[in-house]
Amino acid sequence: MAAQQTANAGKKAGLGKFLKSARAELKKVNWPNKEELKNHTTVVIIVCLMATVALWVLDTIFGLGLSLII
Repeated sequence: MAAQQTANAGKKAGLGKFLKSARAELKKVNWPNKEELKNHTTVVIIVCLMATVALWVLDTIFGLGLSLII
């Protein structure tokens, strides 16, 4: 019984240590400002749309090519 309580206390202490170190690491992060965030979000959306269109075009071309073969 005492061993189990000691193990649980060790887990709680380990969790507290982990949370403290995670918080310390998050303070070191160079967070973007609002303008940078808007720019990066716009770039990501545009690239995703371009990839979607490119894949759609390739799928259409390969589909037509396959229908000609079959």
